[in-house]
Amino acid sequence: MQNLAQYVTEHPWLVAMAVVAALLVIVFEIRARRDAFAAISPQDLIRLQNQGGIVLDLRSSTDYAAGHIGSARDFDSAQILTANETLRKYKEKPVIVYCESGSTGASAARVLSGQGFKQAYNLRGGLAAWRADNLPLTLGVETAAGKGKR
Repeated sequence: MQNLAQYVTEHPWLVAMAVVAALLVIVFEIRARRDAFAAISPQDLIRLQNQGGIVLDLRSSTDYAAGHIGSARDFDSAQILTANETLRKYKEKPVIVYCESGSTGASAARVLSGQGFKQAYNLRGGLAAWRADNLPLTLGVETAAGKGKR
C-alpha cells in the first residue's frame, strides 16, 4: 500500500489518465446496455413488419415528412406514455419503435414493455442504421385518404 501511495504522488498525471479512462469505459458500457433494450436489426424490422407488426417513428413531424420507413406511423415520443390506450389492439403483435439514433427508441420500447406490450422492439441504431444499410425511405406525410403529400 505504501508503494501505491508513492506511485500516485510521483505520477499524478498517469493516475489521473487511468481514472479518466476507467470512467469512460463505465459510461460507454452503461450507454451500450441502455440502448440495447430489445434492439433489432433493420432486416428484423422488415420481417416483423411483414408479420403484421406496427412501426412507430418517434422523431418530429418535420423529420418524419423528410423521410421515414415505409408504412411507419408518425408517433410523438410523448404519446408513448398513453400508448396503452391508443395501441391496445397491438398488445400481442410486434411494435417496433425508432428514432434517429436508437436511444429514444430504447426508452420507448422499455415503456411499452412495461405497459404490457408483449413484443416491443427498438431499431438498433435508429434511422441512421436504416440509412447505413441503404434501405429505402418514404417521403411526405400520409393523409387520411392514404396518399402521400409531397
